[in-house]
Amino acid sequence: QVQLVESGGGLVQAGDSLRLSCAASGRTFGDYAMAWFRQAPGKERQFVAAISWSGGGTYYADSVKGRFTISRDNAKLTVSLQMNSLKPEDTAVYYCAARSRPAHLDPGRDYLYDYWGQGTQVTVSS
Repeated sequence: QVQLVESGGGLVQAGDSLRLSCAASGRTFGDYAMAWFRQAPGKERQFVAAISWSGGGTYYADSVKGRFTISRDNAKLTVSLQMNSLKPEDTAVYYCAARSRPAHLDPGRDYLYDYWGQGTQVTVSS
């Protein structure tokens, strides 16, 4: 069992940076691939980024590639999402997710994730 709690969301202007964090509980955190998804009002949940259990493999949606960076610290049981050059279209609720399947296998399919956090709101004004 893994419990996930996101933090770091807020209101920023276009071009600003923001760092999201996800704190996990559970001694087996290092066994899970982790990911960030987001959901804007009226839209489906969208894959943002994923990272393998070791941190050696990372995967990004095309829309955030080059701007966002996912990382993890297994000793601290955290996964982070550094978001740079934010755009108004990045506005959404951001969710942290965990799964036991390897990260490289369809990382963008949300139904393959076993655990989810409650989400943190990110709002980017123009």
